[in-house]
Amino acid sequence: MAATDNAVWREHGNPLVTGSGSGPLPGVRLAVKDVHAVAGHKLGAGNPAWLAEAEPQPAHSWAVAALLAAGADITGIAQTDEFAYSLNGTNAHYGTPPNPAAPGRVPGGSSSGPAAAVALGEADAGLGSDTAGSIRVPASYCGLYGLRPTHGAVPATGMLPLAPSFDTVAWLARDADTLARLGDVLLPRGGDEAPFRTALVAADLVALADAGVREAFGPASAGLAERLGLRIEQVPSLGGDPAERAVAFATVQAAEVWECDGEWVSAHPGTLGPGVEARFARAEAVTPEERAGAESLLHRTARDLRAAIPDDAVLLLPAASGPAPLIDEDPERKAATRQGTFRLTCLASGAGLPCVVLPRMAVDGLPVGLAVIGGRGTDRALLALAGAA
Repeated sequence: MAATDNAVWREHGNPLVTGSGSGPLPGVRLAVKDVHAVAGHKLGAGNPAWLAEAEPQPAHSWAVAALLAAGADITGIAQTDEFAYSLNGTNAHYGTPPNPAAPGRVPGGSSSGPAAAVALGEADAGLGSDTAGSIRVPASYCGLYGLRPTHGAVPATGMLPLAPSFDTVAWLARDADTLARLGDVLLPRGGDEAPFRTALVAADLVALADAGVREAFGPASAGLAERLGLRIEQVPSLGGDPAERAVAFATVQAAEVWECDGEWVSAHPGTLGPGVEARFARAEAVTPEERAGAESLLHRTARDLRAAIPDDAVLLLPAASGPAPLIDEDPERKAATRQGTFRLTCLASGAGLPCVVLPRMAVDGLPVGLAVIGGRGTDRALLALAGAA
């Protein structure tokens, strides 16, 4: 494979694994993020040292097995940011996958390889994970559709854990129909009966985005509501301070990350890229008291958010605070973009709510996604909304 291919694919085939040949997904080409077990192949987690010690997986992850049984083929195992602990889409070991929707810019992470493969037309859909935005941010940066389902709706069996309280199986595609077809296989039945009637817009959340995104968001959200027959309800806030909520989420996430991977990281010094290494260092430093306080705040704000979004309503917000940063973006600017985006994405993650990303905005010709959050269990209704939008 060429160097660019290595940044997208860890393993590639024609196909790598053939599906059942029957079912609702015949011939759909899947890029599988390197956190899902694929029987007979190693799970690499975006890190060469981890890969070198790995053994071939004895069985597929639940999601991989379900999609293969439905007729999809696995084109390849796609790269991920190390241990899925990043939103940028860069990997110090394998390189940065290209973003054809925004050349010279990052694809977003941590489902960076699947997003690039789909955007390049090398796969029809990408199977990944979303803990704090790992499907939603790449979908936004690459002009794709993406779904983070209700937490626990899709079994995560056979998927490498990052922070189990927030981890979800997630996927993306170039069109809403393919996104929904995968959802029809992976999601439990039900939840698509009640139509949405109201679209909530919270001023304090929109304010987290850059000026260009805020300018694009108004007409994009109004147009979406008009096409779907939704009444827009403007509110100043859904409760809680976005910055405090993000800090609480990051603290709990970090504590769980360290529980999952800290022992291996401690035993393998110098094997992580700089950004991920810094995040693991912060994760190691989280005290039990800090974690307990953060969990209390997060549970309270999650309860308030779930109460604020009835089953017949959705919350509209930007999927990211801005377009994809340049690959060589100034580190301080890149960190500011990540912080703003994280404050937006952690909302659904902390409350365990489903969120679909629609490629409905552009800033200076660069894609930015429109995120739609629904109540628990409204995953299929959100996919139907995406198809009608």
